[in-house]
Amino acid sequence: MSVDLGGVRMANPVNTASGTFGFGEQFEGFFDVARLGAITTKGCSAVPWDGNPAPRMCEVPSGMMNTVGLANPGVAGMVEQYGAYLAGLEERGCRVIVQAAGHSVDEYVAAVELIEELCPWASGVEMNISCPNIARGGALVGGTPESAAEVVRAVRPRVRRPLLVKMAPVRVDEIARACEAEGADALSLINTINGMSIDVRTRRSRLSKPTGGVSGPAVHAIAVRMVWEAAQAVKIPINGMGGVATWRDAAEMILAGATSVSVGTASFYDPTAASDIVDGLAAWAAEQGATDINELIGAVEC
Repeated sequence: MSVDLGGVRMANPVNTASGTFGFGEQFEGFFDVARLGAITTKGCSAVPWDGNPAPRMCEVPSGMMNTVGLANPGVAGMVEQYGAYLAGLEERGCRVIVQAAGHSVDEYVAAVELIEELCPWASGVEMNISCPNIARGGALVGGTPESAAEVVRAVRPRVRRPLLVKMAPVRVDEIARACEAEGADALSLINTINGMSIDVRTRRSRLSKPTGGVSGPAVHAIAVRMVWEAAQAVKIPINGMGGVATWRDAAEMILAGATSVSVGTASFYDPTAASDIVDGLAAWAAEQGATDINELIGAVEC
């Protein structure tokens, strides 16, 4: 069941999506988090961010929508509150991937430099390039191959550990190739898809902002397609996510080309979802006659 996600060596392919699993400790009351292959922390910036005002989340058909705005305690705050737990989680065999967030190239650089300094226990760094670039009118930092390449190019020399890049669900083949060319060790996709939900009685958005990111089963088929497209475009490993709620969803991602899978929205309504998927994938691999789950990566027969 072990896989290698661009240098992050996981005991099994199950990871957690940033922002949906806190810093891991919050789930210890539901199951032994160390049985997961990895967790990805909530995205942290160089300084704390308050995020957007409430309401920041709402349910939509077959999923949820959020505009949390990457509220976080900052890298130093995260280490102060959860560093000891995360270091212990690594010792227990679960890889910890710390996500960096920013609104500009300089902010990403500052965040990853702090992660390198303050998180020696982390197995990898994930950079979320789906954040809005405030200096450029709110366009996604990684919304084009050129802008994605720019930020990866700036960060890569400053990260000594495996560098994952979390991509926006746009132009995935082109942006995947751009990230690979600048030295990314692995890719994570997809992030949420922008949507809108209106309260028809008040005629206002159900969130504090007009739009928000849609996640959950509603986006799964789109995510599988995008993971497959990215896998055709690059040679580096892919961490697939988007509506992964069961082992069948995870198996689809693996067949489409994902080396690992991340559980996101499902953890909100079923805190044991990620743990259950570990067992389900092991049973599926055996049923498929595979002696190594890596035999099933990209094994879809189109």
